Amino acid sequence: MSQNTVIDISGFKELFLGKLKRHFGRDLEDCTRTQVFRATCLVLRDILAQRLSDSGDEARADGRKLHYLSLEFLLGRSLSKNAFNLGLTETVRRSLDELLAERRAINGGEDKLTGLSFEDFLETEPDAGLGNGGLGRLAACYLDSMTTLGLNATGYSICYEYGIFKQKVIEGGQVELPDPWLEVGDVWLIPRVEEAVTVRFGGRVEERWNSRDNRMEYEHIDYTEVLAVPKDMLISGYGTDKVNKLRLWDAQSPTAIDMSLFSSGQYMKAMEQNAMAQVITKVLYPDDNHFEGKLLRLRQQYFFVSATVQSIVRDHRLKNGTLRNFHLRHVLHINDTHPTLVIPELMRILLDEEGMDWDDAWVIVKHAVAYTNHTVMSEALECWPQNIVEMLLPRIWKVLCGINDRYIALLRAEGHNDYVVGRMAIIWDGEVRMANLCAFACFAVNGVSALHSGILIKSLFELQYQREPFKFLNVTNGVDHRRWLAQVNPGLHGLICGAIGDGYLTHPAELRRLNEFLDDAAFLEQLARVKRENKERLAAYILREQGLAVDPASVFDTQVKRLHEYKRQLLNVLRILRLYDEICADPQKDRIPRTYLFGAKAASGYHMAKRIIRLIHSVAQLVNGDPVVSKVAKVVFLENYRVSVAELLIPASEISEQISTAGKEASGTGNMKFMLNGALTIGTLDGANVEIDEFVGRENIFIFGLTAGEVDRLSREGYSSSSIYSQSEPLRRVFDRLTAGVGPDGAEYGDIASSLLINDTYMLLADFEAYCAVKERAGEKYRDAGAWNRSSLANIAAAGAFAADRSVSQYAEHVWGMKTLDG
Repeated sequence: MSQNTVIDISGFKELFLGKLKRHFGRDLEDCTRTQVFRATCLVLRDILAQRLSDSGDEARADGRKLHYLSLEFLLGRSLSKNAFNLGLTETVRRSLDELLAERRAINGGEDKLTGLSFEDFLETEPDAGLGNGGLGRLAACYLDSMTTLGLNATGYSICYEYGIFKQKVIEGGQVELPDPWLEVGDVWLIPRVEEAVTVRFGGRVEERWNSRDNRMEYEHIDYTEVLAVPKDMLISGYGTDKVNKLRLWDAQSPTAIDMSLFSSGQYMKAMEQNAMAQVITKVLYPDDNHFEGKLLRLRQQYFFVSATVQSIVRDHRLKNGTLRNFHLRHVLHINDTHPTLVIPELMRILLDEEGMDWDDAWVIVKHAVAYTNHTVMSEALECWPQNIVEMLLPRIWKVLCGINDRYIALLRAEGHNDYVVGRMAIIWDGEVRMANLCAFACFAVNGVSALHSGILIKSLFELQYQREPFKFLNVTNGVDHRRWLAQVNPGLHGLICGAIGDGYLTHPAELRRLNEFLDDAAFLEQLARVKRENKERLAAYILREQGLAVDPASVFDTQVKRLHEYKRQLLNVLRILRLYDEICADPQKDRIPRTYLFGAKAASGYHMAKRIIRLIHSVAQLVNGDPVVSKVAKVVFLENYRVSVAELLIPASEISEQISTAGKEASGTGNMKFMLNGALTIGTLDGANVEIDEFVGRENIFIFGLTAGEVDRLSREGYSSSSIYSQSEPLRRVFDRLTAGVGPDGAEYGDIASSLLINDTYMLLADFEAYCAVKERAGEKYRDAGAWNRSSLANIAAAGAFAADRSVSQYAEHVWGMKTLDG
C-alpha cells in the first residue's frame, strides 16, 4: 500500500479550496460546476505528480523500460478511475457533499449546485477522444495493469483534438460531428514544452561517400519541420505508489506566423504553415479513400513514432552517453501496425546521428522492437503506396529500401523462389507492407488469442514462421477487471466481496472461488437482484436520452462494437426481421420479451457500415411502432456509443452477441467484459470465444455456426449464398422486406440484399439458421431463472483468466524480459 500520507476529508477539502482560489480566482460560494470538477481533478493530478516524482522514472532491477506505442488509447473518463485507484472515492464523495452543504449555508439556501452529487460531477467529464474501439480500450487496460504490477512503462500516442468523432443519428443516418473533448478533458494533461522535438517531412536526400570512414552518408535537405510537443497524462495503479504516464504528442509549427508574409498583407498565407502542422493532430483516422487522406494518415503515424523515438533516445543518451546498449535498456512495443515506422526511424537515428554501421544498428533494432498483431483483415494490415512514402519521408524510404534489399538477398540466399520472395518482401509491386516489416524486424510477434495466433503462423506469417519460429507466440487479450467490474458494477462488487473478499482486485484468479456458490439459491437470487438494478438504471438512461421506454423485465440482448461487416451486426438484424414476421404470423405464441441493444460507430468513409446503421433504425421503427410486436421486442440503437455508455450497458446486459465470422476476429475484449458482469455469450468459435468456451463450459455459453476451418474450406471450394436463400422461405420473406421497404420510413435496402446474394463474404446466410436456433435455445434457458443465474455466475467465476493483469504478466515474462511486483 501507499507510503504517502493518506488524505482525509479535511485535507482534501483544504487542497480543493486552494485550487479554486489559485487556479480560478473563485471561492466556494461563487464557483461553477465545471470549476468544481476541474479543481477535484487537479487535486488528484497533484497527488499523482508527487508520486511520480517520489518513485522516479528509473528502470527496476530488470534494467528495462517498456515503451508502448499505440495510435489509440481509449481511456474513457479519468476522475472515477484515479479516485478508485488511489483509494479516495469515498473521501472525494464525502468531501464534495460537505463542501456543497457549506456552500448552501454561505449562500443562504439552494443555488445552481444544490442537489448535485459526486456522480453528477463525474458526468461533467467527457470521454477522452483518443480511440475508437477495442484496440484503444485494450491499450488503456494494459496501462492500468502495467502500473498496478509495478512495471516501468510509458504509453505513447497522439493528442487528438477531436478524436474519432461524436456520432449523431439524424433520420436514421450517422452524421459525424467534432468531439471537442479537450475543452474540459485537458485538465489531466501536463504540457512538457521543454521536451518538444522536431519531425521532418518532405524535401530530398543527398548521398555522399565518406572515404575516410568507408561509408555512405545521407543529408536530408529542403524539408518542412513540425514541432511535436508532449502532453503527459499520469496513470495511476491500484494499491501502489507507482505512477506511469501516457505521453501524447501535439503538433505545432516551429513558426506560429510568417511575419514577412503578414506584413505584406498575405494574412492567411502567413498562418498556413501553422495550420498545416496542427491538422496532423486534429482527428483520429481521417478518411483515406483519397490521396490526401492517405497522406495525412501516414503523416500522423510518422509524426507520432519519430517524436516518440527521439524522446526515448534523448533520455537514454543523457543517462548512458551511448546508444550501443539501447536494446538492453528499452523495449518498444508496437500495438498493431500503425506504429511500424518506429523500425526505420530508430535505424535512421542510429545510422545518421550515432554514426553506426548498418549491421550494428540492425542488431539493436532487432532486439528492441516487439509487435502485437490484432487482425488478419487485409485492409487493416497497412500497405502504403510507394510514391507517398518516397515523397513524404525520403530518408525513411532509403532506410526501408536498405532493409528490404537485405531481406530479399537473405531470402534468395536461402533458396526461396520469386513467389515466396514476393509474399515476404517489405517493398513489392509499388507497395510498402507494414506487417511484413514487423514480422521480419521484431524480436517477438504475437497474436491475441489462441485461434488468432494459430492463424498467423499457418497463414498470414506462415513463411516468416518457418524461418524464425522462436519469435512467434500467443498472449490472449485481457481487460481491466477493476474498472469493468468493481467500478462500473458496484452492486456485483459488493456481492463478490461479501462472499470471497476483495482479494480478486489484485489477484483476479480468486474469482474462481465463486464456483462454491453455484448451487447457493440465496446467492443466485442476490445476483439476479443486482442485474435487475443495473437494467433499471440503463432503462432510465435510455428513456432520458432517447425517449424510448424499455422493460427491465425483458432480456437485454446486446451487440456493441465497431460497425464492420465481419462483426455481423447485419446477421442480428436479419434475425430480428424474421422474428417480426413470426410474431405477426402467430401473435399469441408465448415468447420471452427481449430488448435488442446496438451501439456502434461506422468509419466515415465506410458506406456499407453506414447503411447497416440506417437499416437498424428502420427495423427499430418497424418493431417499436407495432403495438403487437413491441410487447415482446424492442430495438434500441444507442447513439454515440463510448466508454461511459459501455459502463452503464455492460453491467445491465444478459446476452452478449459475439457473432463475427469465425477466423476474422483476432480476439475481442467486449466478450470478456460482458462475461465478467455475468452476461452469457452467444457466439461463433472465433477469437477469444474459443477460450471462453473452454473456461466456462459449453453448458454456460451458446456456440453456433461455422468454424474457422469450415469457413476457410467453403471459401476455397466455393460458397453460394443464393442457393441458401432460394431454399429458405423465412429468408426470402426477410429479403423481400429489405427490397420493398422496411418500416414506416419506407426505406429500401435492396443494395444490402443484393450484396448478400452476390458476394456474402462473411457468410451470414451460411450461419443464419444456426443463429436463429441458438437464439431460441437462449430464450428457453432464460425461462429457468435458477439455471440462467447459475450460468451467469459460472461466467463471472471464469473471467479472472481474461484479466489484463494476466496478459501483462505474460508479456512481461515472455516478451519484455521484465519482472512484475509479483514476479
